Amino acid sequence: MQAYLTLIRRELGAHFYSWTGYVVIACVVFLLGFSFNALIVALNSEPTDRPVTEVFFSSYYFWLIILIAAPIITMRSFAHEKNSGTFETLMTAPVSDLQVVLAKFTGAMVFYVLMWLPLLACLLIIRYYSAAGMQLDPETVATAFLGIILLGCLYTSLGCLASALTKSQIIAAIVSIAAGIALLVVSFIAMTFSTQSGFTSQLFTHLGLIDHMKDFARGIVDTRPLVLYLSLTALFLFLTHKAVESRRWK
Repeated sequence: MQAYLTLIRRELGAHFYSWTGYVVIACVVFLLGFSFNALIVALNSEPTDRPVTEVFFSSYYFWLIILIAAPIITMRSFAHEKNSGTFETLMTAPVSDLQVVLAKFTGAMVFYVLMWLPLLACLLIIRYYSAAGMQLDPETVATAFLGIILLGCLYTSLGCLASALTKSQIIAAIVSIAAGIALLVVSFIAMTFSTQSGFTSQLFTHLGLIDHMKDFARGIVDTRPLVLYLSLTALFLFLTHKAVESRRWK
């Protein structure tokens, strides 16, 4: 356990001691501020009875942050270690491959959660100055952040897998972004099947990330998305572990 915690601190330190981490946080804060400015202007001109969280999570800015931030956070996880030559040194330390994979994933997730904290400040500001502050109840905010964390687990594990398969951080980021866009495209396909019945329609509906996030933003917690995200996260981490373990076969 001590080795695992040490690896997490090492991973977090790598994010905060490099310029990449601060650039990611700055870009996310900029996009959050820009999107909430647009949201406030829209609500002033046309009031809505929907929760503010649902309105925000339906915007393109939110999905842009999800698609870009996680790959940039995770692109250095394994690729940088391999490129700099420290990977073999790390793997000769008294730690298991699974501990390394989980520590890098956990460190990336902690940074990912910290990255989203300014969103909570934006929501509190809106609640304080809004006449309809009751729309922003704590339960809705909690479920919205649950959705953010679950999406983060999915995209972060995918990014770790992409980083474990290459020595280039750029290639890792491109592969991760492409795979993330592919998952999002499935959500748009699911919308075309929303009025139809049958196995294909049900399959795409269950894979619709956009609809899942809308439910979380409304304060609805469905066990099916929970199982889906956790299962896919476990699958990608398993494949990452196998990719790391494959060095022994060469």
